[in-house]
Amino acid sequence: MSSYTLSTSFNRPIRSFPIVVIGAGGIVEEAHLPAYRKTGWHVLGIHDRQVDKADRLAERFEIPNVYDSLDALIANTPADAVYDIAVPASQLLAILRQLPDGANVLMQKPMGENLGAAREILQLCEAKRFTASVNFQMKLIPSVIAAKRLIEQGAIGKLHDMEIRMNIHHPWELWDFLFGLPRMEMLYHSIHYMDMIRYFLGMPIRVYAKTYQHPMQMQLASTRSVIMFDYEQPIRAFVNTNHGHAFGIAHQDSFVKWEGTQGAIKATLGKNINFPQGEADRFEYFLSDQPQQGWITAPIRGAWYPDAFIAAMADLQCAIENPASPHVTSVKHAYDTMRLVEAAYLSSDTGGTAIPE
Repeated sequence: MSSYTLSTSFNRPIRSFPIVVIGAGGIVEEAHLPAYRKTGWHVLGIHDRQVDKADRLAERFEIPNVYDSLDALIANTPADAVYDIAVPASQLLAILRQLPDGANVLMQKPMGENLGAAREILQLCEAKRFTASVNFQMKLIPSVIAAKRLIEQGAIGKLHDMEIRMNIHHPWELWDFLFGLPRMEMLYHSIHYMDMIRYFLGMPIRVYAKTYQHPMQMQLASTRSVIMFDYEQPIRAFVNTNHGHAFGIAHQDSFVKWEGTQGAIKATLGKNINFPQGEADRFEYFLSDQPQQGWITAPIRGAWYPDAFIAAMADLQCAIENPASPHVTSVKHAYDTMRLVEAAYLSSDTGGTAIPE
């Protein structure tokens, strides 16, 4: 492939740290615990308010300890362990307040239900001297890492266009806590894409957004969004999501596309198509200095579940070992993503420009 290297590598810790899990929901079963099992990281214990759920996952993943209270889990957790917290955002602050000073923490996104809560979480993490991450793992999907590495090598020239498109049918009933929340789609799903765009292009100057309900999903605050990022440069970046495409998978879309001055990359994220079963990922690129090759399809090992969850935990553990590590999932980075989300909701609430008479 010319002089460019196609790589999905990410930083890994020299030694592994034990893990305790708070929460036993679907994302823990489908992604967190399979990730830790795949890479050989030791999970010491698990706690959930519904003890039967924790018992079931402990049996399936051979976790030696199930705790019927958070206090019991904390009392039996060694100082160097990582607290992997996978609970609804509204519960984060109460749990973080109970953790010991100096704890290592990986919390599920979002970082609170709004920017005010995110600010409290950030201040609490700093006051208690946590080494803390928020699990924005989609930017660490193997195909997204491969795109990042190609762009860093200059393979597609200067990046000037980034499009994220989701036209899918999402079974929101799998997460019953989302029903009745005042903010949903952008806060709980498109937040990943906003984080990813910021990872590649940095913070924009402005955000323009509108989030919508779907007539077949009116119990939810919104399930469709269009979000545009203004960099005051010849850069176009936007997110376009529709979670209500209930017409089979023939025309479902789930992709990230990057265009540069010398080429382009497209990564199809198959997990979102026909979710939760998912379809295969696909990675394609076009290099302007090799136009005769056209679009090249390259095999990429790994997928969003569970490999991106390995990378997110590894990013935190590298920061525990070396505070000078990049730590791209840090709470400080996550707070900037929450600022983007807040701006998107403010834009959506303010509305567009009225049509002149």
